[in-house]
Amino acid sequence: MRDFSSVQRVVVKIGTNVLRSANGGIDTTYIRDLAEQVCSLVNAGKQVVVVTSGAIGMGAAELGIGGRIDTVKLRQACAAVGQPILMNTYKEAFSRHNTSVAQVLLTREVLDNRTSYLNLRNAIETLLSLGVVPVVNENDCVSTAEIGTTFGDNDRLSALVASKVDAEVLILLSDIDALYDSDPRTTSGAHPIRTVPQITDEVLAAAGSPGTRFGRGGMQSKLAAALVAENAGCPMLLAHGREPHVLSRLLAGEEIGTVFLAKRRLGNRVRWILNSEPQGRVTIDEGALAAIRNKNSLLPTGIVRVEGVFPAGAVVNLNNCGKIVTSMNSHELAALAGKHSREIEKLLGGGRKDFIARPEDMVFFDEDS
Repeated sequence: MRDFSSVQRVVVKIGTNVLRSANGGIDTTYIRDLAEQVCSLVNAGKQVVVVTSGAIGMGAAELGIGGRIDTVKLRQACAAVGQPILMNTYKEAFSRHNTSVAQVLLTREVLDNRTSYLNLRNAIETLLSLGVVPVVNENDCVSTAEIGTTFGDNDRLSALVASKVDAEVLILLSDIDALYDSDPRTTSGAHPIRTVPQITDEVLAAAGSPGTRFGRGGMQSKLAAALVAENAGCPMLLAHGREPHVLSRLLAGEEIGTVFLAKRRLGNRVRWILNSEPQGRVTIDEGALAAIRNKNSLLPTGIVRVEGVFPAGAVVNLNNCGKIVTSMNSHELAALAGKHSREIEKLLGGGRKDFIARPEDMVFFDEDS
């Protein structure tokens, strides 16, 4: 159940607090040790993608900024200063083992746009085929969302990357050594949970509160990552990043940390729709909802309300039960609401599709496919 020695593709995420030294800067000795571990896996024929945090902390240390960094502008500035320092440290550490690294900076918009998402997937596939280790981080400097709310200290980002590159296992290296049945910081009798077959309400209740000076993680964001990985059929391993030889020990099945199992694997397009941030909402009537649940296309006659401004091809919420990729923009949908399909040409002109979304463009939250 815990033996992952045969896997070929691994995503490894390193948390902010694991990377930091005692003075708040970057721990170059640790990164060198981590690079040695990763290169050992690469030399054994595995493909490894690294997802790293730490740019904001590194930038703050470089600028001599103390205390909690609360404003978005200051966090963006620290990220801009810290990112090249962080990447240079990775480059130096991996070059000791004759291994190249590539910087990959992502925003939520890149992952939500189908074209840029596919381009990202192809780029990472090419890098891995060349024996390069991609080092992925959120592009905090230009992110349009408040830093830390988009990906949750990169926990969710690492799961999204694992999903998009079809990784066989996701490893989260944190200053948290496992999931516990209660908060070990406040409960002396808290016990580690070594295996989580499925994330239930009881598991979610065991999560503590997030928040550190530089990090925005915590067990809540790690469980959110596990849910994303689960839909990709990708088990997730959580362990303390300072455990000696932690990567090889985890993959060999040693009972350290916590393993979150994955019992299902959704299709790539379904995963993309589920994980994309919705750009609006379309509300339809009960008759239309019943029809599309029976694998029929969504037609304009069933539309009751359109909320938000979004382009054609956007992912939007459907009522409170799912998401769709709409073939029309928000203005066109509003104009067609309640109309018959034969009125599309009269209202929008010729050559238009006669449906809002096909069955393959819809995902319901209560279905497994």
